[in-house]
Amino acid sequence: MNKIYNPTKETWSTLLKRPTITVEDIEVTVNEIFNEVKIKGDVAVEKYTYLFDNVQLEKISVATEEIQISEKSVSTELKEAITQAKSNIEKFHKAQILEKIEIETTDGVLCWQEKRPIQKIGIYIPGGTAPLFSTVLMLAIPAIIAGCSEIILCSPPNVKGKIHPAILYAAKLCGINKIFKVGGIQAIAGMTFGTESIPKVYKVFGPGNQFVTVAKQLATKFGVAIDMPAGPSELLVVADDTANASFVASDLLSQAEHGVDSQVLLISTSKQLIESVSKELQEQLDVLPRKAIAEKAIDNSKLIYVDDDNNALALINEYGPEHFIICSMNEDFYINGIQNAGSVFIGNYTPESAGDYASGTNHTLPTNGYAKQYSGVNLDSFMKSMTFQKITKNGIQNIGKTIETMAEAEGLQAHKNAVTLRLESLK
Repeated sequence: MNKIYNPTKETWSTLLKRPTITVEDIEVTVNEIFNEVKIKGDVAVEKYTYLFDNVQLEKISVATEEIQISEKSVSTELKEAITQAKSNIEKFHKAQILEKIEIETTDGVLCWQEKRPIQKIGIYIPGGTAPLFSTVLMLAIPAIIAGCSEIILCSPPNVKGKIHPAILYAAKLCGINKIFKVGGIQAIAGMTFGTESIPKVYKVFGPGNQFVTVAKQLATKFGVAIDMPAGPSELLVVADDTANASFVASDLLSQAEHGVDSQVLLISTSKQLIESVSKELQEQLDVLPRKAIAEKAIDNSKLIYVDDDNNALALINEYGPEHFIICSMNEDFYINGIQNAGSVFIGNYTPESAGDYASGTNHTLPTNGYAKQYSGVNLDSFMKSMTFQKITKNGIQNIGKTIETMAEAEGLQAHKNAVTLRLESLK
């Protein structure tokens, strides 16, 4: 990893640049596939599945029998792990359920807010180099708790035309049975427009590579909402001499192995820790099965020394990491001061992988600096807040004059008349 010492603020924008290609580099491809899926439906989906996933499918939907058969190939140990993770994720997301908010703002004017589920949800689960069955739990569980009436799942098939059995098992465990063997841009396009097989949805969830990220952004132009622009994974660790260098290195590598375009950063007030972590990184990297992937991600990553916590915090908030680990004597300073982060992990015994799998928090988080504007996925992501109001005769008399005055000042006479007529009727 590149080592940088006391970077000046003038260099921060360059220093914190993500290793991503620009939208312009890939949006032509995304637009082309979207247009073809919109016009040709399943035919286009099958074409691009063959082109990108090297498999010719007779049917893109997953049959019930296939789900049942795949369950047998999931080990008992993994099933138990998935079940425990599911339990913790359910507990955390059920705790987010809020009661109806109701208030009488003026005598006779009752206002309240209630939440309603988004009816049609599309979940995208990457397959690629790592089948993210954990993401099934992270997205399906809150969708079920929210009460979404139709939930579909798309995930790319392997060269044998199969979806990883753990993905199918997790989906079944959560109650998802509409599953399609479709990945990448064509999956997002299919859920955006609907095809003969894939239902059109109202909102698309799920991480993916940069092509999937751009596809999701394009989907918003066609009336489909998305969770966030979630792209390549990233992690930032802030640590001092109280941190365990081997733990820090393992956390950095846990994100680096996601993909070659992942990025990990260490910001430290200790030069000694930076040297120790650098050594640990190489030792741990050498024995990783996904060494080739992690190595390329490490090339995009940095070890940054700063001379005090204030500079460190300012740098972190400027970066806005997806995952943020705090291993510092001054952890309260960072906990209270962090403004831009997707999810925060505190202390030497809180690895980021806990949030990825089983602590209960959601791992679908904003990347590429979007933590400055977006929240991670939560129960509210699957719901809409609707406001209601009921005004009595006394209520309209109490606020009627205010409405009339404001409407007239804006030049909207019909707005004023809607109140005036009611007030006249009560005289």
